[in-house]
Amino acid sequence: MEDESSSKKSKKVSLWVLGSFLVALLIAAGLAWGWLSKFQDFETIGEAFPEEELRPAITEPAEGHDDPAVNILLLGSDSRADTSKPILDDLGSRADSIMVAHIPSDRSGVQIMSIMRDSWVDIPGHGQSKINAALAYGGVPLMVQTVEGLLDQRIDHIAVIDFNGFKNLTDAVGGVEVNNPRAFSVDGMSFAEGPITLDGDEALIFVRERYAFSDGDYSRAANQQLFMRSFAQEVLTRDTLTNPAKMNELVETTTPYVAFDGDFGISQMLGLGTSMSSVRSDDITSFTLPTTGTGRESGGQSVVYVDWDELEEVRERFNNDDLADYQPEPY
Repeated sequence: MEDESSSKKSKKVSLWVLGSFLVALLIAAGLAWGWLSKFQDFETIGEAFPEEELRPAITEPAEGHDDPAVNILLLGSDSRADTSKPILDDLGSRADSIMVAHIPSDRSGVQIMSIMRDSWVDIPGHGQSKINAALAYGGVPLMVQTVEGLLDQRIDHIAVIDFNGFKNLTDAVGGVEVNNPRAFSVDGMSFAEGPITLDGDEALIFVRERYAFSDGDYSRAANQQLFMRSFAQEVLTRDTLTNPAKMNELVETTTPYVAFDGDFGISQMLGLGTSMSSVRSDDITSFTLPTTGTGRESGGQSVVYVDWDELEEVRERFNNDDLADYQPEPY
């Protein structure tokens, strides 16, 4: 049985789907200077990366391309209630989600890999622990080092996302339609099987719920990825991309809830966005780092075991810039 602390943590769900995906979508949309100038209002992560000698080599462009692939580490939390406080305050104790957005050399899409926060991995200098503990042990630089060691890939940029803007972002696009694969109910709210349209409040519940499913976090992750794809389809429609008021509302709604590393400035975003201007929702895929299931470690804490054999396939695909059609079973 979960203790009270674990129960509270379970309510701080991995809302990485919307926040991190929105960052990728706004970049991919190739925003005009008028919108990109608003990115100056985002917080900056001061010390974001580990020492250079501790990192993989800088990524080289794939053969036939001028630009290298880009890997963006996305860290998420949904526990900050006061937006006047810096996003990075107490991040080590409240980051709930970890994912890597991979943008290939040909800029043909975005592949987003989620890493379950309880994944049992080696954290440099601290032995084995849940991957989320890297933030508590050494902040963002140690998390970067841990993820880089896990994937044997260099992280180029970092975004920290606070998800208290989730409801506003969903409502800003007029709600999101999802094709729900299985009916479930929670807190007096029912979600029917088939196409349903979610407003902000409903979307929060839809992506948070895990107790209604026998496999808990795995089904929740599947619902989050379903919502992510549906949200992408909504944002990347002509009605949204060509609507200045709607795009402006999306960016303004996001601003209080995102922080970037100091190297990820307006010119970098503009260049990346321009090169990805043809990307649409079908070009954006997601998967979960393969695992072999759950178990208990160190005092009975619940952990998720990485599938180390399949991880070699993940590393090879990252290295070869070949993730677009990769859809492993999560466990």
